[in-house]
Amino acid sequence: MLLQHDPFRELDRLTQQVFGTSARPTSMPLDAWRDGDDFVVELDLPGIDQDKLDIDVERNVLTIRAERFSHMPDAANAVAAERSWGVFSRQLVLGDALDTGKVDADYQAGVLRLRIPIAEQAKPRKISITRREDSRREGAKSIVS
Repeated sequence: MLLQHDPFRELDRLTQQVFGTSARPTSMPLDAWRDGDDFVVELDLPGIDQDKLDIDVERNVLTIRAERFSHMPDAANAVAAERSWGVFSRQLVLGDALDTGKVDADYQAGVLRLRIPIAEQAKPRKISITRREDSRREGAKSIVS
């Protein structure tokens, strides 16, 4: 039997909404990995309309903001209310090794995928070695002469 009003249940629900649970955190859960010359970040944003997503970069801080509305007509008559709604945001501090001017965003099936290329100056490169033996010998001859 479901109870319509239980003050401890409401307190527990409010605590879970504010602090989240391990099964349902309040922040946007993400995975991040390196894929070749790109750094990839995927965030779960189920039920978010694409026009309610906002992504911006300022210096090395990437901010993702999303908004989801409750479709429940009246919360007082709710039998269960477990889904989070409202405004969500997450900030990621990106290192200097990433090219924040070329971030690519794709949103499909409730998953936001960001591809951030590794900056050219951060990519590994070969350093050529020049022979300095000949120049040292010539310098040594001029001193002795």
